[in-house]
Amino acid sequence: MSIKSICTIASFVCLSAVPLSFAHCDDDDPYAEARQRLVRDRIENAGVTDPRVLDSIRQTPRHEFVPATQVPRAYLDMALPIGSSQTISSPFIVAMMTEAIDPQPTDKVLEIGTGSGYQAAVLSPLVDQVYTIEIVDELGRQAARTIERLGYENVHTRIGDGFLGWPDAAPFDKIIVTCSPESIPQPLVDQLREGGQMIIPVGQRYQQSLYRLVKQDGQLQRKRLRPTLFVPMTGQAEDERQVQPDPANPSVVNGDFETEASAGSTVAGSDASNDDFVPGWYYGRQVRLLKANIDVGQADEGSGFVRCENETPGLSSHLLQGVAIDGRQVTTVRLSGSVRTAGVVAGDAPDAMAMIAISLYDDQRRDLGTSWIGPFKGTRPWRKTSKLIRIPLQTREAILRIGLFGATGTADFDSISIQKIH
Repeated sequence: MSIKSICTIASFVCLSAVPLSFAHCDDDDPYAEARQRLVRDRIENAGVTDPRVLDSIRQTPRHEFVPATQVPRAYLDMALPIGSSQTISSPFIVAMMTEAIDPQPTDKVLEIGTGSGYQAAVLSPLVDQVYTIEIVDELGRQAARTIERLGYENVHTRIGDGFLGWPDAAPFDKIIVTCSPESIPQPLVDQLREGGQMIIPVGQRYQQSLYRLVKQDGQLQRKRLRPTLFVPMTGQAEDERQVQPDPANPSVVNGDFETEASAGSTVAGSDASNDDFVPGWYYGRQVRLLKANIDVGQADEGSGFVRCENETPGLSSHLLQGVAIDGRQVTTVRLSGSVRTAGVVAGDAPDAMAMIAISLYDDQRRDLGTSWIGPFKGTRPWRKTSKLIRIPLQTREAILRIGLFGATGTADFDSISIQKIH
């Protein structure tokens, strides 16, 4: 039985020695400065260092791959809705996955879920051949038209079940997947050449980890890279998950930060240190999971807490978590948390402040607004805080956010919770 899935892919592959050539770029590109700023302020500062990756992000016109209504936000480091409940991946995710897979200019790459076509466009000048699959007819046709219009001649598009792969073009040197299955689809394992690599998020709907898989002697050797979150699949693969979220009873995973609350350890099987990695949370930036001691102080409750620190105004320090919530079953929640601050100063942007926030989205991942507790400023001891938040009827999921978000100083967070009221 085939696995049906819809997803947004966060793939990006870079070139080592071949000069970049982009048919669509010109000297009068009004978005060039925005891409430079995106790379400088959001991607380099987030830890991506490969100059090939950074240069490719600077050159790829993301505004060509989003709906007209989203063009003003094309060069913000965020996922954007593109229709059919799908999003175009954030530039940081694109860049981060590029470094993880380390592709070569002779590679044949399969990407699952082209969505907007942006990822395939980035791949085109950087590898030999790109095969990209999207299950959504409308998105697949639009992506193919955009790819053809912009002249990416080595990109091959197909509409179909991505988890079945592209057997006629196999084997592939690299496979990039951002749909999050509970287990690795066997057809993709079969179509990966010996010694090839696959990047894929695996796990529950809102609790996923990104893995690098290397095929050795027909088996996949895996390394966990980082916690992550990708947009939901739809269809059979999503329906057959063994563990389903409970949108009628939204809750926070590891909101007390007691799980694996030890600083300086390594993520199992990972190349990275535990800095920025907090169980249950994802996309941590400039954040540490700490255990109470004489040097860092006490937690508000228990022994674990997280510390966000930032010295550069405008540079973010934060943690995020996806939450299932259905506005048809939940009308009001209480958002709560404990915060301790030291020398916190708000940034220049209106949202550059220390806060606990929740962003709500509908079934098409359209933004329904953000509510927050804060801003937290100055130097203050632990204090508990909470706020009642109305949930719009059309809400289907949320992103919980804690951190400095461009403010400077140190902010500690503990006891983060969401409680259903009605």
